Amino acid sequence: MDKSWMHSDRRSKAYEFGVEAFLNFAVENLLTTTHIRCPCVKCVNLKLFGVGIIRDHVYFNGVDQSYKNWIFHGEPWEATTNASRNVEEDDGHSRYSFVSEEIDMDDNDFGDFGSDPYEFANVIGDGDQPVYPGCRKYTKLSALVKLYNLKAKHGMSDVCFTELLILQGDLLPEGNTIPTSMYEAKKTLCALGLSYEKMHACPNDCILYRKEYEDSTNCPTCGISRWKDGKDSILKEGVPAKVVWYFPPIPRFKRMFQSHEIAKSLTWHAARKSIDGQMSHPADSPSWKLLDDKWPEFGNEPRNLRLALSSDGFNPHSSLSSRYSCWPVILVTYNLPP
Repeated sequence: MDKSWMHSDRRSKAYEFGVEAFLNFAVENLLTTTHIRCPCVKCVNLKLFGVGIIRDHVYFNGVDQSYKNWIFHGEPWEATTNASRNVEEDDGHSRYSFVSEEIDMDDNDFGDFGSDPYEFANVIGDGDQPVYPGCRKYTKLSALVKLYNLKAKHGMSDVCFTELLILQGDLLPEGNTIPTSMYEAKKTLCALGLSYEKMHACPNDCILYRKEYEDSTNCPTCGISRWKDGKDSILKEGVPAKVVWYFPPIPRFKRMFQSHEIAKSLTWHAARKSIDGQMSHPADSPSWKLLDDKWPEFGNEPRNLRLALSSDGFNPHSSLSSRYSCWPVILVTYNLPP
């Protein structure tokens, strides 16, 4: 079936005809006009509506262009031979991006999971797998996310959540994919997250207690203690006064470059040609050329990553009128096309 309309302008006839063809296809296969998953960019096949509401959503919100295989609307599922090693996404967005927004995990939940970048590809497969044979409302991943939200919302203990999973597995038909323990649930969900490290820091921001300062108990610059003051100003040894959360970029690069298309685009900046001498990309800038001249060994390898760190509204010394204590910090990969 022709799906090119999904990339067409929403005001075009091609888009209009495509939407109607899609709705007819869904009704013919699902044999219902009232309980159909909505493929718009906001619902991402999580909510069920009638044909009229879905039509409005697809026009106003746009269709989720990463939904290439219409498995929720009657199209046979097609497994890719390289699915476990090549996670392909459009414009950096997955149709399962809702999961990262819905899961509320505390800082101890991640454990040692998520260190293998290929685990993420397996999670994408869970997003296509029905929670039990014939189920069209929930996939293994969406069901697990909903259950985990209940755990977080009502403060369930791990033991209670494990027993709930076991009960759910018994209630559902044979062949269901509900995990049977909190450990298995974490293993699935934590592959969606990425690793981080906690580092003790001087309360005055002089140093991080790492490398040569790893075993120090006082800051070598200002002399203040590494540990937090307890009652009656007694130091709580082992409880750090300040902790910095470090998000290492390398695991993120590994996940990003699992996609063959993104990995191929790493050298795009070297193969492209400037149009009419205009600066259309940082590769055309004098700063880029200066870096190549200053470090030729680095510049001669087009696969080397060129990164830019960007922030907005940062107020480290509280010198501005802003009272915010949280700011966006974005690491941009300049190798890739705009």
